[in-house]
Amino acid sequence: MKLAGIAWAGLLLLAGTAAAQEGGKAITKTTISLGTATPGGGFPVYGNAFAEVMNTADPALSIEPRNTKGSNENIPLLESGQLDIALVAGEPAYEAFMGIGRTPTKLKILTAMYSSPGMFVVRADSPYKTIGDLVGQPVAFGAKGSGLPILSRYILDGIGLKQDEDFKSIYLDRAGDGPAMVQDGRAAALWGAGVGWPGFAAMAQAPGGARFIAPDAGEIARVRAKHTFLKPLTVPANSYPNQPTAIDSVGSWSFVLARESLPDDVAYRLARTLHAAEAALCKKLPQACETTAANTVAAAPNAALIHPGVMRYFREAGVVK
Repeated sequence: MKLAGIAWAGLLLLAGTAAAQEGGKAITKTTISLGTATPGGGFPVYGNAFAEVMNTADPALSIEPRNTKGSNENIPLLESGQLDIALVAGEPAYEAFMGIGRTPTKLKILTAMYSSPGMFVVRADSPYKTIGDLVGQPVAFGAKGSGLPILSRYILDGIGLKQDEDFKSIYLDRAGDGPAMVQDGRAAALWGAGVGWPGFAAMAQAPGGARFIAPDAGEIARVRAKHTFLKPLTVPANSYPNQPTAIDSVGSWSFVLARESLPDDVAYRLARTLHAAEAALCKKLPQACETTAANTVAAAPNAALIHPGVMRYFREAGVVK
């Protein structure tokens, strides 16, 4: 959406709501562009569910998902105003907010999405049991431009390994290509994160099944000591087929970020609609059960990074004082 268009859309919000309530009149739509990632990954799945639930909950909203190359493309697209909101993994968001390797971004948090504990998946008949076993092997670390390779780089660095020197790193054009590479032997393992991640699901459901490899307790402690922004996270038991026990790891929260110039009234409306529809989003997508107002406040590096329009809704709803 063009900048002028979104500003005008902000002015039309009240009129659009009124028209929707009058029954017989046309609804004025507020169109919001939503950047996701490459097909086959978790972001498009989440983004499509997010848009469908939001558009149903508020017929005056038209959230339009758009496939992108992922987090590392979504950030500049938001900054240049080519997207209104977008999905961004925790590590690229953290680097952008903190100004690591770049000028600190002025983007704002619309909501926390879900936590992303990182781990590898291998075929069930694979000889590899630990992260150390994978050293020297071809490993698919995720799609080019996505946040997954950044998460793995931090975790591996925390345990004294270099992603592009100690492994034969593979970066995918499409997130969905990873499982087939492990199945046919082109890769020994696939890196991913979280509950409901499509690559993990595809591996777990494939003939012969799969096993997960995560940092052990000592490795988790070393990672957290070096990279304090990473948090201890757990994949609950039975999150994937033939995964009878919980898997402990480390990771971060992914976010829906908004361009700095998204009008406060638009952000307020999105937050109000989203959090009134939390139960519907949870029912549609299990990992989206973590998309709550309370988790957004807890996951944000600091409250000043949450969009002012969202904070206005949180104060009215009693989420913050």
